[in-house]
Amino acid sequence: MVNQKAIFVALFFLVLLAYPWLDGGSYGIDLVTKIMIYAIFALSLELLVGSTGLVCFGQAAFFGIGAYAAVLLSGEDGPASILWLLPASAGAAALYALAVGSLSLRTKGVYFIMVTLAFAQMAYFIVHDTPLGGGTDGIYLYFRPILGEWLVLDEPLVMYMFSLFCLVGTFGFLGVLLRSRFGRALAGIKENEQRMLGTGFVTYPYKLAAFTISGALAGLAGFLFAVKDGFVNPELLNWHLSGAALVMIILGGLGHLRGAITGAFAFMLLQEFFKSEAIFGEFARHWHLGLGLVIILAVAFLPSGLVGLPDVLRSRLAGSGVVPLKKLPEGGR
Repeated sequence: MVNQKAIFVALFFLVLLAYPWLDGGSYGIDLVTKIMIYAIFALSLELLVGSTGLVCFGQAAFFGIGAYAAVLLSGEDGPASILWLLPASAGAAALYALAVGSLSLRTKGVYFIMVTLAFAQMAYFIVHDTPLGGGTDGIYLYFRPILGEWLVLDEPLVMYMFSLFCLVGTFGFLGVLLRSRFGRALAGIKENEQRMLGTGFVTYPYKLAAFTISGALAGLAGFLFAVKDGFVNPELLNWHLSGAALVMIILGGLGHLRGAITGAFAFMLLQEFFKSEAIFGEFARHWHLGLGLVIILAVAFLPSGLVGLPDVLRSRLAGSGVVPLKKLPEGGR
């Protein structure tokens, strides 16, 4: 039987691969590159919230640490190699996630949410109030990293393709991870941690490993963001970004990797839509209002997120007496 979800994901990535030649505009390439980076960030949070049941409100800290590490470690003497700068940036975020997780995972529920938020704000104020992070002015990236002569991230198209490669790699990695024994343990923790403990599983190491992996993936997204923009500031660690990532995965559909990507694209495109002065004129300054209303309607009418839209449409068609096409008997039109 053909897996329709796998076909959809494959077609989606193929469209992204072909997009630079379909559009050709620098604005579109830059926008989709940014959205793909946020999609990686959303996938990192999906591993915690949708797959493990850990609602983390400090994910922006790992994103920001990855971005700052990319800038601080690259130096001013010449372009650094991607081969060591990317793992170092993701590793810095993973180390902080390991430290945060080892303490915060000893709490549960709303206390876990508050502790992760507190650690994120600590990281925010370190880069905001000390010379290390350049204060409120932030830091510029003098040289974008390279890999020999064939991968130079100064070129928008090269940056686009590298971001797409990282997005596909992250999606594939999480897909394999969640189908492994480790991933099934995470699913069990999300469903009923007490039952997992009763069957002999020590759940803390699994949760800590998931938390650390999630931090590393967020650090990867931060690295890409810093390289794309060539600039970082403390707002990358602000709790607002953690909230935006949470909205992305809820909007797309919790518990689905493709939902995290769908939610990131929907959220960012809606944001661009409501910010458009050509469409909304002066009202574009109040874009938060329009975006908020759409999100409220989406949550109200699509409780399973955007990935559940086909099922909702099928149920509506069945309820109205209209038989969906795939339900027609043989020979039907």
